Amino acid sequence: MIDNIRVGKKLVDLVTPKVMSILNCTPDSFYKGSRIDSVSDALFRAEKHINEGADILDIGGYSSRPGADEVSENEELKRIISVIESIHKAFPEILISCDTFRGKVACEALEAGAHLINDISGGEIDPSILKVVSNFQCPYILMHSKGTPQTMQNLTNYNSIFKEVVTYFSQKLNVLQKLGINDVILDPGFGFAKTLDQNYDLFNRVADLQFLGRPMLVGISRKSMIYNKLKITPEESLSGTTVLHTKAILSGAKILRVHDTKEAKQVIQLIMNN
Repeated sequence: MIDNIRVGKKLVDLVTPKVMSILNCTPDSFYKGSRIDSVSDALFRAEKHINEGADILDIGGYSSRPGADEVSENEELKRIISVIESIHKAFPEILISCDTFRGKVACEALEAGAHLINDISGGEIDPSILKVVSNFQCPYILMHSKGTPQTMQNLTNYNSIFKEVVTYFSQKLNVLQKLGINDVILDPGFGFAKTLDQNYDLFNRVADLQFLGRPMLVGISRKSMIYNKLKITPEESLSGTTVLHTKAILSGAKILRVHDTKEAKQVIQLIMNN
């Protein structure tokens, strides 16, 4: 099992799991509390997340929730590049991830100060993103999904969700290796092209994905697999999120992608110090 990623000349140790905090530069992300509408707001939120223990900030300008509206490339760039530049300048020690599936956006984000690329599509929507990652030799978060945010919820037919995800990751890792992309983090893609039951079937087998030998990112914070299961709202889903974060860490997850930094950090501290 690889328990680190290389960021430039720095080796980031993942033996103790890390917290990736979400900064959504979007007006329509499913959780209202994560939305950011200006650079000053982004800097304020970034500082709050950092003070609460964030290890990585994940910045995105295209809501990937099921059924989200299409966002042009220019609009996505407009939303995030100045935010990345400003956060990198104000907090040079924090790792910045850019949440995008577009090659041009990834390139400009990395030039602006981002360190990782978080791609929901595995290079399927815009294959040029893989060349960008290879050229920059940056860590790449490979997520399992199908289709686009507009079509994904119609693409949930699987004989076995676990076998499908394993096959997908295995094939993609071979492709990435041939491109010289070595620092790869796997994300099972909870909520992406998966039904409620499929999400839990896969979540209950996160530990079994460890044989792939790559660090695992789990992103379940306040998602529909929690609030639909409990018949509540995203705003009421922190307790459920904390329960699943606990199980994810016990199952071997190395990164939690979260809205609530302090609570996720506490989960890690309690489990790792026990």
